[in-house]
Amino acid sequence: MNLKNHFEKKKLIMINLITIIPELKPEIKKYKVHFATGKKENNPLIAFFNNEFKYWQEWQTQKNFEREYILSFIYYENNRWLFAGLYRSSSCTYDKDHYQYQTELLDAGRELIGRLIITFKKEFRASYLKLENHYEKFIISEILKERIAVMKFPGYENVNIGFDYLQSIIFNNEITWRTALENIKGIYLICDKQNGKKYIGSAYGEFAFWSRWALYASNGHGGNIELKQLLIEKGENYAKNFHFSILEVRTKTTSDEEIIQREKYWKDVLMTRVFGYNKN
Repeated sequence: MNLKNHFEKKKLIMINLITIIPELKPEIKKYKVHFATGKKENNPLIAFFNNEFKYWQEWQTQKNFEREYILSFIYYENNRWLFAGLYRSSSCTYDKDHYQYQTELLDAGRELIGRLIITFKKEFRASYLKLENHYEKFIISEILKERIAVMKFPGYENVNIGFDYLQSIIFNNEITWRTALENIKGIYLICDKQNGKKYIGSAYGEFAFWSRWALYASNGHGGNIELKQLLIEKGENYAKNFHFSILEVRTKTTSDEEIIQREKYWKDVLMTRVFGYNKN
């Protein structure tokens, strides 16, 4: 084997981001690369799965996007980054404690969003880089057949998902989520991101959370009187404003009566009968 030719071919595969997204090349010095990371409560991957990454990225503590374009990646696992799109930055204003950007998702590379994964060992803290200084180090790890819709179950204490994401989990019958949600009882919270109103619900029975949340995924309201009326008034698409989280988990051997009492407790604590969507 000609080692020189082998190395050159391997190198081409490792750095050929420009070939995959050729629109980058003529504007390469106009791009900032954003390597998005965050803590559990502010996770850009969750925002991406909830179709909210654009808005997540537009909120910045510093003026980080002082170029016309943004190439966005989200930390996925083990130095691997998920491509989240190319954006044009049109304006930036300061709002109390942060900079608020206005951006537009570009058509270029759109078909690769959620499918293209690169490997990049970021051995420094900076997350906003000049593209021309780093793109040759981006190793193309894989291009998936379909856009990633669901990540593996993150643990009960980390569940904070939007309605679209919930539907992806249920309709794809994602096994790690199903296994986790079928095997515990507990209390959940639905928050309406439009007005902050909350609904407290309980999950028990044979398949507990899985069967309860599958009902929400199918009709948006889960059979709850107040939520059903809300969707009649606002339209079925309003369910996209609902965010689901888990407040408390108990073992499957816990009695249904105890779960119902815990549900009442949380309704009292969060006052959802007065200020939320709980009717009783």
